[in-house]
Amino acid sequence: MRRETMCIQAGYQPKNGESRMIPIIQSTTFKYDTSEDMGKLFDLQAEGYFYTRLQNPTNDMVAAKIAALEGGTAAMLTSSGQAASFFSVFNIAGAGDHIVASATIYGGTFNLFNVTMKRMGIDFTFVDPECSDEELEAAFRPNTKAVFGETIANPALVVFDIERFADAAHAHGVPLIIDNTFATPINCRPFEWGADIVIHSTTKYMDGHDTAVGGCIVDSGKFDWRAHADKYPGLTTPDESYHGITYVDQFGLEGAYITKATAQLMRDFGAIQAPQNAFYLNLGLESLAVRMERHCSNAQKVAEYLQQSDAVEWVNYPGLPDNPYYERAKKYMPDGTCGVISFGVKGGRAAAETFMKHLKIGMIATHVADAHTCVLHPASSTHRQLTDEELSAGGVSPDLIRLSVGIEHVDDIIEDLEQALASVK
Repeated sequence: MRRETMCIQAGYQPKNGESRMIPIIQSTTFKYDTSEDMGKLFDLQAEGYFYTRLQNPTNDMVAAKIAALEGGTAAMLTSSGQAASFFSVFNIAGAGDHIVASATIYGGTFNLFNVTMKRMGIDFTFVDPECSDEELEAAFRPNTKAVFGETIANPALVVFDIERFADAAHAHGVPLIIDNTFATPINCRPFEWGADIVIHSTTKYMDGHDTAVGGCIVDSGKFDWRAHADKYPGLTTPDESYHGITYVDQFGLEGAYITKATAQLMRDFGAIQAPQNAFYLNLGLESLAVRMERHCSNAQKVAEYLQQSDAVEWVNYPGLPDNPYYERAKKYMPDGTCGVISFGVKGGRAAAETFMKHLKIGMIATHVADAHTCVLHPASSTHRQLTDEELSAGGVSPDLIRLSVGIEHVDDIIEDLEQALASVK
């Protein structure tokens, strides 16, 4: 099936007389006839469900749809995108290990890696995604366990060179983990370019309606953990917490990574997505393909309008021909990138604040990537405590506005921007 069809059909096929929609299994527990039957589940010797803290049928149906969309072999839902970021790394790295990560990743993920996970004993080296081959090579260490990047960085909109970083990761015997939230599998499937694990904040475009927080991890099933068994003993040696089972032997390359993440991490951390949220997520997935087409076409027209406005200092959008990532975006995302634009208004911080106050359709919100047009001015909100000099040092200019273009009529969006920009001229 093509991706547009997978959005509707993948993950769940009702049998005769069954519910057309994915059923919500709103239950914490599941009944079995004998202790022996349940014991097989605890030994990972049989498929089934015993406690929603680990797995739930509704979640698994939706995860299967996302796995199909990405072209992966297994997937699991998490309670948030942050949980997906954490689990994706912690599933294969622990105290004393090292990760190479892009320096332009989402700020929340950067803090997770650079502060919280560092306290857990995992070290991170952050590299400029445009670094030289020599600089990239120097970032790796004998204890490196993975490389991490974002297809389109939030909010820098850097388009990651997936193929290049995949080659570098594989040369060192480690997988490449890609956060594909902004592009979604409709516009980019990182596995086709060498990535090994893909994660999402499903809260964004996949849900698309400000309804439910969530995340997802998808495994390509292609990384050969056995070939690098010394690096990944958690997957290639017996797990004594499950009676000595070895994940790659029991579940193969296609299922070992996600099974371990479910059986160990979800068991111990319990960051499961609520079945009700998974149901909402599935509703969003059904319209994902048509929404992404509209997001991208709207954003392209809005970016072109902003570029022509004499009230705008600069515009950053990968779909513009003069953007430094235009050619790379065409390679990895020929049908469009995302609906997020960053731009600066003339007049700096004060002008940006005035512009924001005059918007009528554009909604001031910390959220991004959903049906509504949303705007955020970091200098007066998330980075309010910083001076203009501190903002610039952190890569956020005082005039920067993040604009998440929604699926309203594009002329209405442009007219709203035009009247708001008129207030700062």
